[in-house]
Amino acid sequence: MSKVSRRAFLQSASALTLVALAPAVQASGTEPFSRADVVARAKALAERAYKPRSKVPDDWLAMTYDQYRSIQFDVDKALWADTVRSYNVDFFLPGLYFERSVQINAVENGTASRVPFDMHRFKKHPEISPELSEDGALGYSGFRLRTDLDDPDHPGKKTEFCVFQGASYFRAIAKGNVYGLSARGLALKTGDAEGEEFPEFISFWLEAPGPLQQNMVVHALMDSPSVTGAYRFDITPGNPCVMDVEATLFARTELSHAGLAPLTSMFLFDGTNHQRFDDFRPAVHDSEGLLIKNGNGEMIWRPLANPTRLQVSSFVDQAPKGFGLIQRSRNLSDFDDLEAHYHRRPSLWVEPKGDWGAGAVTLVEIPADKEIYDNIVAYWRPRDPYSEGSQIDLNYRLTWGEEPAPDLPRVIKTASGAKIFGDPGRLMVIDFDAHPIFEDGPEGFDIHINSPQLETSAGILERNPETGGMRLVFSFDPGEQTYVELRAQLRKDGAAASEVWLYRWTV
Repeated sequence: MSKVSRRAFLQSASALTLVALAPAVQASGTEPFSRADVVARAKALAERAYKPRSKVPDDWLAMTYDQYRSIQFDVDKALWADTVRSYNVDFFLPGLYFERSVQINAVENGTASRVPFDMHRFKKHPEISPELSEDGALGYSGFRLRTDLDDPDHPGKKTEFCVFQGASYFRAIAKGNVYGLSARGLALKTGDAEGEEFPEFISFWLEAPGPLQQNMVVHALMDSPSVTGAYRFDITPGNPCVMDVEATLFARTELSHAGLAPLTSMFLFDGTNHQRFDDFRPAVHDSEGLLIKNGNGEMIWRPLANPTRLQVSSFVDQAPKGFGLIQRSRNLSDFDDLEAHYHRRPSLWVEPKGDWGAGAVTLVEIPADKEIYDNIVAYWRPRDPYSEGSQIDLNYRLTWGEEPAPDLPRVIKTASGAKIFGDPGRLMVIDFDAHPIFEDGPEGFDIHINSPQLETSAGILERNPETGGMRLVFSFDPGEQTYVELRAQLRKDGAAASEVWLYRWTV
């Protein structure tokens, strides 16, 4: 599904207005606030029938992309711009792909007040920006956070690092990154034949930070036909950017296919499938692999693919320690793209707090022919469905930036091609990065390669003088097979000497 159509559908996942359920707001427009209030609202929503909210007026939805982009927020009119608070908040217009607005509240000293919609916060282009109606269900479609990131070239400047906009989507960057992959509050029925459901954040509460406060706390109320929820994000920017997430969900219906801590990214091609694309660049992707630290502490690397038909992979586990979508290629020459800067896209690591029980890290890979499409989704899917009326409490940490520091050699490149000489078949080439364990050369390592579908060659391990690490090469003949699952790992003295490489070859 394209990024454009996906975003349009996300915002159309409707929700009840908060006004119908909220306690009466005082004449001053303020009311007491705590996280317990958001949980109570989510619970009250779940006990009522789902009802869509109103869309913004038609002329707002009819804007072209260029018209929408021509109306820019004036940062001088940001929330808290005229204060000494450590954060400023900018707002986004509704319209185009964002059919319904969200309610945004500022919280100071335990009291919440609504941030009213105000077109005077925006600058219009005199030739491109259309005249728009001012009546109807207008409001902001989301917001971005800015703070001082200690940029030596711009001391004291508040720099953007985090955005909440569209359904339950949000994204962030570490210092030095550019925006890439996104996270979501919750995924439902991803890849199912009957279609995906997109829960939506419908209201936000932004806790006003002190002048020297490093973190920012954001609360969100979620609603959808199947589930409601109360979220708390404790966000600390920097290198990395860290978000501690606390969520309480209420199931309106049985949740047979829930995706916890879902991540969404883009993978078009690399050395494994470049032949399908007539493109001057050697690779195009926001993320290149799924990294898993399973309940046994084993590190698993699964290179991403852009398949010719939708495929779903499940990595069954008990009490996972972490998973994430990772960008390991960090040189401009890896992509040769002077505009997109794919080498600066962040990785995103999910670290559950507490025991998430039995389930599977699930990877959904959707065919795509252009880089504008988000075609990769990864999440934790619990083994057992959540029953109707149940309450689900979740805690986890999201780390935006680099991946966790490795203990073992990492896979830094996967390539595949047809065998040119000898028996027919295909070659797989796996490069491991430089590591002290490789100092004595390739001798002494046991090569473990296997596949449930066929026999592979024994494999050859040799030093790669370019990387300083090791290269493992092996072959297999798929014959009439349309897909082949492959697994490889280096071991030494009976112990793991590399992360586990998993790969699904398809025609």
